[in-house]
Amino acid sequence: MGRFVVEKNSLKVTSPDSLKDVYECAIGNFGVPQYGGTLVGAVIYPKVDQKACKSFSDEDVSFKAKPGGLAIFLLADRGDCFLTLKAWNAQNAGAAAILVADDSKALRENIKKALSSGEMVNINLERRESLPHPDERVEFEFRTNSNDECGPKCESQIDLMKNFKGVARILEQKKYTQFKPHYITWYCPEAFILSKQCKSQCINHGRYCAPDPDQDFYKGYEGKDVVVQNLRQACVYKVANESKKPWLWWDYVTDFAIYCPMKEKKYNKECADQVIQSLGIDLKEIDKCIGDPDADVDNPVLKDEQEAQVELAVTWWVNLWSLDTEAAKAVKG
Repeated sequence: MGRFVVEKNSLKVTSPDSLKDVYECAIGNFGVPQYGGTLVGAVIYPKVDQKACKSFSDEDVSFKAKPGGLAIFLLADRGDCFLTLKAWNAQNAGAAAILVADDSKALRENIKKALSSGEMVNINLERRESLPHPDERVEFEFRTNSNDECGPKCESQIDLMKNFKGVARILEQKKYTQFKPHYITWYCPEAFILSKQCKSQCINHGRYCAPDPDQDFYKGYEGKDVVVQNLRQACVYKVANESKKPWLWWDYVTDFAIYCPMKEKKYNKECADQVIQSLGIDLKEIDKCIGDPDADVDNPVLKDEQEAQVELAVTWWVNLWSLDTEAAKAVKG
């Protein structure tokens, strides 16, 4: 399951005087988004194919800017074809940007009227408002899971964390990045809280659940074991981050995967505590953060995680988002 996020920004008309203003627009990004930049151009409304649904080369039309001239913004009407096709045709014709006008907005008609009167319409497309990390750090979220018995998916996830740990530590220590791990849980319907399934897969009276690792309710580790270990990892991040050493999370999750695997029957609190202490993390703070998994109360950390899931419409997937900034350059060397 996925969702569309509409990124909004400002479109500033600088001339003619009758249209000078700042207007809201939705951004369609192709390639690497030029966050923080500004694109200045002059608007052209084509005499043919105003909806930009056909190749302009068929009409021998070009929107390439002349040397020393302003970039060309192509104004196109909505409808008849996909927005991506409109953008493709505009790009192939040399336009620097395409403005697809909303039928319900007066700006479209006012721009057309100004152009038909021979006036020049100049526009600044600002990308500063949409800057996702104004402090120049890459902010990314990593959705993960402590379960190591889900086959190739778990194995590849563990390999990713092991291979990325060294880079991640450097990026965090040099303040190129700011990351946060997330753990997915769900709640047990109230009518089933006392069922075998919920008791074995959930903690805190059905509030936070995870699937049984080996899909067998009668042997091996249970889903609630995974929830507790996920919570422990989230608490390690919380405590490490509060002590200004968030990179210790990467050390913990990789060491836990190495020294405390399910197949060796070490996927438990005792082994986890040894790893935590070896890293110099305050064990009392971790236990305080975890609380009592059997208590009929909310756990603040997992409650926040569930609220983040709902807000971002996340189901179950591993995501790593990054942008080509100083962090990427550091990785490339």
